[in-house]
Amino acid sequence: RQMCIRDRCKKSFNSLENAMNTLTINTYPDIDIEQKPPLPPFTEMSAMAKVQAAEDAWNSCDPYRVSMAYTENSHWRNRSEFIVGREQIRTFLSRKWNKEQGYRLKKELWTYSDNRIAVTFRYEWHDYANKWFRSYGNELWEFASNGLMQRRIASINDVQISEEEREFK
Repeated sequence: RQMCIRDRCKKSFNSLENAMNTLTINTYPDIDIEQKPPLPPFTEMSAMAKVQAAEDAWNSCDPYRVSMAYTENSHWRNRSEFIVGREQIRTFLSRKWNKEQGYRLKKELWTYSDNRIAVTFRYEWHDYANKWFRSYGNELWEFASNGLMQRRIASINDVQISEEEREFK
């Protein structure tokens, strides 16, 4: 069922990501309110679009692009690190992708509700010694009404793999 919905929605993912990357609404003259559609409450289709947009952004390995999907004071727990705000997110991601070379990620929708989405994911990367790893994890996401993520909780485990065991080549 997931693949069927993903195939039906594939065309909308690209246009949705473009809208998500550029939309700013000027509701008040002196205040810019950022929005990242789709907005909560989520449907199965909009939750899948949100997951695909996140996968695409993270695979860009661009800390600025990724950080703009989060509220200015977003709270993260990533493994054993606690991160607050976009600046700390950018610093963390820069450090992460400096270490994790050849990064390639795949996220899958696990479940969703009103303003929350849970995903499972796996990604591959290698270190400076060219040792390959596959990291498995789960994320819990909570969104503000404007579609920006206000909380991210990630649990991740790493497994060393051989070059031949790689899934993402």
